[in-house]
Amino acid sequence: MSDDVQLPLAVPAVNAHTHIYSGLVPLGMPPAEPPPPDFLAILRQVWWRLDRALDHESVAASARYYVANALLHGTTGLIDHHEAPNAIEGSLAVIADVCQELGMPAVLCYGATERNGGLDEARRGLAECKRFIESNQRPLVRGVVGLHASFTASDETLRAAGAMARELDTVVHVHMAEDLADVAHAATAGHGHPLDRLLAADALPAGSILAHGVHMSAEQMAECNDRGLWLAHNPRSNEGNNVGWAGALVHADRVALGTDGWESCLADEVAAGERLAAVQGAPPGDAFTQRLAQGAALLDERFGPAGAPPCARVGHTLTIAGRDVVRSGQLLTGDEAVIRLAAERSATGLWKRMAAFS
Repeated sequence: MSDDVQLPLAVPAVNAHTHIYSGLVPLGMPPAEPPPPDFLAILRQVWWRLDRALDHESVAASARYYVANALLHGTTGLIDHHEAPNAIEGSLAVIADVCQELGMPAVLCYGATERNGGLDEARRGLAECKRFIESNQRPLVRGVVGLHASFTASDETLRAAGAMARELDTVVHVHMAEDLADVAHAATAGHGHPLDRLLAADALPAGSILAHGVHMSAEQMAECNDRGLWLAHNPRSNEGNNVGWAGALVHADRVALGTDGWESCLADEVAAGERLAAVQGAPPGDAFTQRLAQGAALLDERFGPAGAPPCARVGHTLTIAGRDVVRSGQLLTGDEAVIRLAAERSATGLWKRMAAFS
């Protein structure tokens, strides 16, 4: 774990899109063999095998390791998108308990999908979102409705997600046009773009969060602006998955910065965004610091009229909701050595279970 915080002290550091379930990945996850040739192969050979191998114990270990590291990096909030097809029920409570225990403000959802078990799987995912939103009493945590991505869900599931979000007075968090495969699927389904398909299903209440937006146009960003939608930019992940540069985000009014499962070091995410923008010929400026700042506005929206819990960062000390959670680079709300040891033990079993899935 690291206490190396390199962020403007006046700017809250909210990670606007991540996957806490990937927290154990740095602890020796075996590489995919053969190397995946494209984005869909990466999903099938890596991430969809990993999430199928998760149980509640490994979700908890992953959450503690990821959240502890995030706090040590100065992160002041996490907006998470969870997947665990063989451990759906109760999984959001597992993550929420860790966030509350360690002192991390968080917005959680389960990404409903049909990719493993059809409509029944999607219904269980949406039910997990509803159960969590209705039962959660943790001061530091809120819930929203999640969809994995439109290309892994039917129109029925998209409609159900939007209806549930409106019923519960919340929003939908969904991957949007991360790769051209998502766009091609929407076209095959009779829509010009995943955005069109989700809007046709009435699946995006105002304030909904669209992760990535790599393959979108200026006109589509204007549509997002008109509808009050958020975009979450994830530069390191987009580069690592070779999905392209999200250049149209310059036309969006509400853009925050996420890591898409990479460690929650938002200083590194800002630096990566600036580096990649320069490669694309974008003029120098403070766009990524602004996107980082916008994450705080997004988190405030989800916490309601009172806003998110207050935070302050002074040097290597982080105070959230009036409680020091990190002081002089040391985690105060958990034992770092114990958290890492538990994570290493859990990771060993996770890799074995993961290897059993084709």
